[in-house]
Amino acid sequence: MAKSRTFYICQNCGRQSAAKMGRCPKCGEFNTMVEQVEEANRPSNARTARPSGVPHSAPQRLDDIGADTQERLRVPMGEFSRVLGGGLVVGSISLLGGEPGAGKSTLLLQMSAQMAQQHGTVLYVSGEESVHQIKMRADRLGLRASNLYLVTESNLGVMMEHVQRLSPLILIVDSIQTTYTDDLDSSPGLVSQVRECAMRLQGLAKSSGISVFLIGHVTKDGSIAGPRVLEHIVDTVLFLEGDPYQAFRLLRAVKNRFGATSEVGVFEMQGAGMVEVPNPSEAFLAERVINASGSAIAVTLEGTRPLLVEIQALTSPTTFGNARRTPNGVDMNRLLLIAAVLSKRLGYRLFEHDLFVNVVGGIKVSEPASDLAMAVAIASSYHDLPIPADMAFVGEVGLSGEVRAVAQLALRLHEAAKIGFKRVLVPKLRRKLDDAPRGLALIECRNIAEALRAALPQTSS
Repeated sequence: MAKSRTFYICQNCGRQSAAKMGRCPKCGEFNTMVEQVEEANRPSNARTARPSGVPHSAPQRLDDIGADTQERLRVPMGEFSRVLGGGLVVGSISLLGGEPGAGKSTLLLQMSAQMAQQHGTVLYVSGEESVHQIKMRADRLGLRASNLYLVTESNLGVMMEHVQRLSPLILIVDSIQTTYTDDLDSSPGLVSQVRECAMRLQGLAKSSGISVFLIGHVTKDGSIAGPRVLEHIVDTVLFLEGDPYQAFRLLRAVKNRFGATSEVGVFEMQGAGMVEVPNPSEAFLAERVINASGSAIAVTLEGTRPLLVEIQALTSPTTFGNARRTPNGVDMNRLLLIAAVLSKRLGYRLFEHDLFVNVVGGIKVSEPASDLAMAVAIASSYHDLPIPADMAFVGEVGLSGEVRAVAQLALRLHEAAKIGFKRVLVPKLRRKLDDAPRGLALIECRNIAEALRAALPQTSS
């Protein structure tokens, strides 16, 4: 009789080891190595058997393959449709991740009810909530859909029986970490179970044309729990981001085989659920205080969508030996870079000041095009002088203090003009913009010193 093989595998990165370790040698995380038992007499291809209905592969010449346009289902939620690339592709499999409480289940429940009303049968499978709990949430959100079916189930085999009986257009699995198959001896949520269940659901989507959505938990560092191969199995990877203490949520596509990546949709969490924000720039600036020092408007780009966000800065004389640097919504390294440029190139004594930078609305801005707005906001707080209310900023700041060009400048300028801004500080243009909006004054600057002279003329910088 063949003996079983025992090994240990990291739940975070998938690294295997013959001996148990307290810390994974690959990702460096502690207490993530979990024991796995593999039967030696099991056929090696048993777990990856070809799903029924999938034809055997045959090589074809590139010139002989005709163009096949993917059929899409219209998604009533415009922001959701934007992130998916213009609709839900039939037979696709998508993964939605996010922090606990971000609204993943709420968003997909709303989408399920709307799709069931317009297109047909939708099956929502939950391994974490009872059907009564989901019903209570649906009543609270005012959702009604006669073609939306709910079931509490974690066993993949039973789940497949429900799918065979109902033949839904869309299948929602909440979550992939609670789903398991009896063919494996490991517990739900472990690497082998997550990978195997995802592979079988992928085979279901490709063979039957059912569009599958998987909800995935995230680890403490913000990545989706389970092996990285899980993200390679699916067609689309979505992340729902947002501060749990703020109302706004950003739905971001980091992988999309049927559309543009890095696209973003904006939602607001309300009592009626996830409400679309068609004009996020206006929403982010709704509570802006005019003529307050330390406040600057950055025109950033999220995917193909320009956004105007308010960046606030506060400098305060430090009472300790080492000045503090506290970012909220901006990258710490970018903040340190801007502070160093202001200190070195303009003589600002920021080493004597605590520095706090915040992006209003709870969103995160990582694009370098927001550097100029951050630098001007810090200078405004340092001098305690307000920035003109009708002025916005676009530009990347280099180590020499120069202001560098950014992509899609005309698109950003049109968004600023639409919101009502009259002036925008931009990098020195190499050629005239033919498609610049009318009535918007462009103030060109080569370096940070010229930008501060234009934004804060009261200073001698």
